[in-house]
Amino acid sequence: MLVLSSPSGAGKTTISRELLAQEPDITLSVSCTTRPKRPGEVSGRDYHFIALDDFDLMRNRQEFLEYAKVFGHYYGTPRAPVETALAQGRDVLFDIDWQGTQQVRQSARSDLVSVFILPPSADELARRLHRRASDPEDVVAARMAKASQEISHWAEYDYIVVNDEVAKSVAQVRAILHAERLRRERQIGLTEFVKRLDGEL
Repeated sequence: MLVLSSPSGAGKTTISRELLAQEPDITLSVSCTTRPKRPGEVSGRDYHFIALDDFDLMRNRQEFLEYAKVFGHYYGTPRAPVETALAQGRDVLFDIDWQGTQQVRQSARSDLVSVFILPPSADELARRLHRRASDPEDVVAARMAKASQEISHWAEYDYIVVNDEVAKSVAQVRAILHAERLRRERQIGLTEFVKRLDGEL
C-alpha cells in the first residue's frame, strides 16, 4: 500500500497519474467524495462522486478504510477494492491526506509505505493553485492557509520528495516503490526459493 500525500497543489495527483502510467503492477485506490466534479474529471477514474447520504451510509457500514472532511467535503477510501487488489498480489496507490494516512496506518502498518510530497517553495505552491484555475479565489486562499498545517505532518512519513520537477519526482517515487518491493518480507515465495536453491548446492 503506497500512500502519496501533500498539501493541495504540491503535485501528488500529477505524480500519481505518471506513476500509474509507468508501473503496470500498481492500481489506484479511487476515493469517494461528496465534492462536485471539477472540469476534466471522470467519475470512477479520479473519484467516485457520491451524495452525502450515500457517503454516510458507507461510513455507517464501515465500508471505508479511512475518511476525512477536507474543505467542507468528505473523502473516503472504499475498503473492498483495496482488499481485492492486495489479495491478487497487486500494489495499491493511495492519493490521500495526512488524516487518511494516520487511519490506514493504524490498520495496516506493516504493509504501508508513505511518501509526503513537498512543493519547492510557498510561492510555487501558490502559482500551481492559481494555475489550476478550477477553484474560486477564496478556496485557493483557504488551501494556502491550510498548507502549513498539512506540511507540519511531514515527519510522520517514511519518505519525503520535494516536487520541483515532475519527471524527477516520479522517478524518485518509482525508486521507492521498487526498493520496497524488494524488502525480504514482501517477496512472496522467497522462503521456498531459498530452500530449493540450498538443496541444489
